[in-house]
Amino acid sequence: MDLLLLDLVIVLAAARLFGALARWLGQPPVIGEIVAGILLGPTLLGPLIGDELFGSEMRPPLQALANVGLVLFMFVVGLELDQKLVRGKGRIAMTVALGSTVVPFVLGCVLALAIAGEHVGGDKTLPFVLFMGAAMAATAFPVLARVLTDRGMQRITLGGLALASAAVIDVLAWTVLAVVVGIAGAGESEGQWKVLLALPYALVMFLVVKPLLARLVPAYEKAGRLTPGLLSLVLLGLIGSAWATEWMHVHFIFGAFVFGAVMPREGAERLNHEILERLEQLAVLLLLPMFFVVAGLNVNLRELDLSSLGTLSAILVVAIGGKLLGSYAAARTQRLPNRQSWALASLLNTRGLTEIVILTVGLQKGVLDDELYSLMVVMALVTTAMTGPLVRRIYPDRRVARDIAEAERAALGVTAAHRILVIVPDPPAEQAPLVGLATTLALSRSPSEVVLGHLRPYPAGRLEVGSGLSSELAELAETLHDLEALAGGARERGSETRVVSRFSADVAGESPELAAGARADLLVLPAGVPGYAAVRDGALCRVVTVSLPVPEQSEPGSEPGPVAVRYGSGDDAAAHVALILAMLWNRPLVVTGGNRASALAQRLSKLGVAAAAGAIPGNALVVAADTGTAPEGAHLLVRAEQDPDPVDWAEAVSALRAPAPRL
Repeated sequence: MDLLLLDLVIVLAAARLFGALARWLGQPPVIGEIVAGILLGPTLLGPLIGDELFGSEMRPPLQALANVGLVLFMFVVGLELDQKLVRGKGRIAMTVALGSTVVPFVLGCVLALAIAGEHVGGDKTLPFVLFMGAAMAATAFPVLARVLTDRGMQRITLGGLALASAAVIDVLAWTVLAVVVGIAGAGESEGQWKVLLALPYALVMFLVVKPLLARLVPAYEKAGRLTPGLLSLVLLGLIGSAWATEWMHVHFIFGAFVFGAVMPREGAERLNHEILERLEQLAVLLLLPMFFVVAGLNVNLRELDLSSLGTLSAILVVAIGGKLLGSYAAARTQRLPNRQSWALASLLNTRGLTEIVILTVGLQKGVLDDELYSLMVVMALVTTAMTGPLVRRIYPDRRVARDIAEAERAALGVTAAHRILVIVPDPPAEQAPLVGLATTLALSRSPSEVVLGHLRPYPAGRLEVGSGLSSELAELAETLHDLEALAGGARERGSETRVVSRFSADVAGESPELAAGARADLLVLPAGVPGYAAVRDGALCRVVTVSLPVPEQSEPGSEPGPVAVRYGSGDDAAAHVALILAMLWNRPLVVTGGNRASALAQRLSKLGVAAAAGAIPGNALVVAADTGTAPEGAHLLVRAEQDPDPVDWAEAVSALRAPAPRL
């Protein structure tokens, strides 16, 4: 008994320490807890003191405590499973879940067939193959929820889709695992007929037990709190359900999960909250870390050789490649944008907790040997650890913040206008072509607004006593009059326009602050404006730099000149601006830049745009990507926003043809 208590102290201390370290590194605590078990086990401390502390006689009581923690945790997972996640996203979530499950499952089965001879006997081949497929297809719903919550992504569409898809994947994975466990236990003396009781058990739980559990709600409301009697009834039902599925050789985790899923939902929010408060403290703080540490104790990396490294490489390729490609392809079939599809696939690649539970079941049922169990645990750690950094790289914090803001506006019923900021230089009265260009770009989106920003330097001369500010106020009034005249012209063309103008002691230094404060979606500014480099380099949005004088659109009745774009790799932003101008000014579009330019011109032509590839005519308005140096003859330089998405040309053309105010 003294050794068991000492083991508990060591295990809990190690779990807390390494869990906190993992959290500090931006990883889920489960990774630190599993690593703690691996270090305490035969991999590192085994030959020294690990065998003394965690010998064969101490593993059964530790495993028993860990299993109790797993029962409580699976109940919590079933209770917290939000069945509303799939509503409204059913088709997309189901499609992504199927792609994220079927592809890695099939690849996992193929890999299992290739390595079955080295790890299992003949009678275990079928459950081994199915088990490897299920293990490759799993997604850790609780760990995924934690990753999303840490970044606030559960509040945006991408996070909701990830949670909904993961919920469906969980159901599919547990279903396959139940079949595998049933097949694996069919050879036991009593297993042949008990497994057949799994379906009647599920029907009884949902048709009989669920209505009975609904009576807990009025009893709770009458008592006004979660009494020991009510909690005892829940625990009796939970443990009884776990025992029933274990007796049927379907494993106790299914009984615990199903009992949580059939707990009452409507009107039971406070009841469930109090149950979670009581059980989560015991399960999460004490018994669940025990489970992960014990899982790590079963990993022995010392016995792995070069052939094991080859198997590990194959496992990682199948697990990561199958998840990413299956999820991405399914997301793209539902017309999700490229970046969101990769981010969703990366989120669904996390395995962590669910994977460890599945692997532990496989080890207990004899489907996995110790070597393959160790390799699969390493795979679970790698796929879980890579999720956070990979998603942050694909979907940076600034995109998450933008999506959260859009979601909040949508919740309030506010539609955000596409905002274009024009930095207007002196003298404002001569900047009509510049504002006209910005207005045209604004008319490509609805709703949209144009903001005319102008900073006027203070007079160079020294103010004299008694002179007052009459001359300065007169200059400001004249400037505002000119800016309002420009705004009036933009409003006549159907664009909401407002003016921001003030005196400045340092125009070059304050221009970046003006640009940042506007929070624009597009920034239009002349090349020679004071502070140009700082404004351009600090902007997070797309920037259009205009050479002066601005080429004006053709007068009515005259022959319109074309819009030309120098197009190359990664120049979608410049080509998009050129497309907007060509279609709204009703000019032909000329694309130059080699094979990529010809391909884009052909694609736009098929969409009904007057586009061709070739030499740039002399009367063309030339648009080019802003790469730091201005190409000869360019009138507009376009700098893409940070982390830009590729342009969907069919959607862009369709949006420009949609009914909206035009020139």
